[in-house]
Amino acid sequence: MGWFDWLTMDWFRNLLDVFRQSIGVGRTGKLLFLGLDNAGKTTLFQMLRDDRLGSNQPTQRPTKEQFAIGNMTFEAFDLGGHEAARAIWVDYLVDVTAVVFVVDATDRDRLGHASYELHQLLGSELLVGVPFVILGNKVDLGTACSEMEIRHVLGLEGTSGKDTNAHELREMGIRPMEVFMCSVVRRSGYGDAFRWLTKYV
Repeated sequence: MGWFDWLTMDWFRNLLDVFRQSIGVGRTGKLLFLGLDNAGKTTLFQMLRDDRLGSNQPTQRPTKEQFAIGNMTFEAFDLGGHEAARAIWVDYLVDVTAVVFVVDATDRDRLGHASYELHQLLGSELLVGVPFVILGNKVDLGTACSEMEIRHVLGLEGTSGKDTNAHELREMGIRPMEVFMCSVVRRSGYGDAFRWLTKYV
């Protein structure tokens, strides 16, 4: 294993430590992992929890774990993405601190459906001002959409920006929202998304 591989592994372990660390008394929040079925939510959830991949069946019922991000401890929920699961999303939208919306970047046939579900959430009165991270997953596959295509189909050309000052957004009343392309199975991309999120929660 070369030095670059060791650096990559060390970086990933450090990222997981951020989620696993015991931070004592601090702020708490509620984090939702949402998106259509087969987008990669449960795989990401498992990776953050166990630092490993596994064979996952479709999520049949909500799963809850606790993660630490920065100086906050989150109750994190993987709610599933099949039709019956989406029907109960609304039951979990109270007092949400942030939403991670995962999209299968290879499933062009359902990007329109993903866009519909995303905008239903963005329009919810229960989620006004709540930060959203949109993860375009499975970029390791050759059939994956580009970030530009994901943005276009999901109607997200005008997101808040990866480098925008959190205080400025609050002053302007703009919801923090950004798109990050990732590969959960390759452990790439989503670390940047969670680091971005720490600025807004």
